[in-house]
Amino acid sequence: MRHFAMAVLGSILLVLFACGSGSSNNVNGNWSATLTNTDGTAAFSFTTTLNESNGTTITGTNFTFTTATACFVSTSSETGGLMLSGNTSGLTSGNFEFTVQSSNPSGNVLTMTGMLSNNTVTGSWTLSGVTAGCSGSGNFTMTKS
Repeated sequence: MRHFAMAVLGSILLVLFACGSGSSNNVNGNWSATLTNTDGTAAFSFTTTLNESNGTTITGTNFTFTTATACFVSTSSETGGLMLSGNTSGLTSGNFEFTVQSSNPSGNVLTMTGMLSNNTVTGSWTLSGVTAGCSGSGNFTMTKS
């Protein structure tokens, strides 16, 4: 019985060390994103610096649209979530969600959901807003620099 208990404890420790709490730090850094409309045409591009703070929460700073848009003259917040599902060779993977809210004009919200793998996020986006022409959806690719 003692050997069985030691084997179970060893297995649990192996799983905990394999997952590693520090693996999510691979999300931290500079990222660039390209968003396309559902018909494949270019919609938006932006750069930001992401910081994972507690294993599931992402905050962004230095957010800059690299394509002109009247929907986001300035941003008031950029936040997100990350549900990690693993670490392969030091690269984090998991579900990704990111939201950008405009402060000028107020009320426009860009929501992105996707899958993080090998320092790249791919997924879909939606834009809802109060400003004319500030709605849409499509796909995106976001890469870490």
